[in-house]
Amino acid sequence: MGKLTQSQFDAAVQRGDHDLAVKPRARAVHYDRDSGHIVIALVSGATFSFPATLAQGLEQASAQQLEKVEIAGAGFGLHWEELDADLTVEGLLAGRFGSVRYMAQRFGPDWDSEAAE
Repeated sequence: MGKLTQSQFDAAVQRGDHDLAVKPRARAVHYDRDSGHIVIALVSGATFSFPATLAQGLEQASAQQLEKVEIAGAGFGLHWEELDADLTVEGLLAGRFGSVRYMAQRFGPDWDSEAAE
């Protein structure tokens, strides 16, 4: 890898600042045992939840494992260390609960990966 120029560094910082300002990020997250949902409180003040069984890597997880969710990457992602599972907040909000292959296998060939972009 070559040396990073000041211009490249400045551009990366600018992209990061832009993402922090406009992309959805988690402020808090927890697993709700009663509903079986992962509940995400967004920095915007909105709340989003989804059934844990929909998400790749969480389908067979126990309640104890699901409760160990962590916010990753300045709120851009969710991580379960014990399950080795990671999901992006932006992807979840777009209806992407896993990889393209997982989504096609789980939801059938009519699942449209481009529509979920």
